[in-house]
Amino acid sequence: MSLQDELTAVRRCLDDLVRTVGRLEQSLAQLPEDRYGPRSADRVDLVTIPDTPYDSTLWTDSDDEGLGVRDHRAP
Repeated sequence: MSLQDELTAVRRCLDDLVRTVGRLEQSLAQLPEDRYGPRSADRVDLVTIPDTPYDSTLWTDSDDEGLGVRDHRAP
């Protein structure tokens, strides 16, 4: 397959993708608003994460994922 053929195939796939996304957007626009909440571009649910350190008792009796059990030697 030549470079020109590959570029033509890529353009065709990209056109298909653009058409598919357009159909998806139209389908989403027809969904009832109350089913998934208001359709608002400015609706953002933000969660504030504090800068203070976590309470170290949260990690009591926990394992270090991928590192094994705390205070034990690896096999």
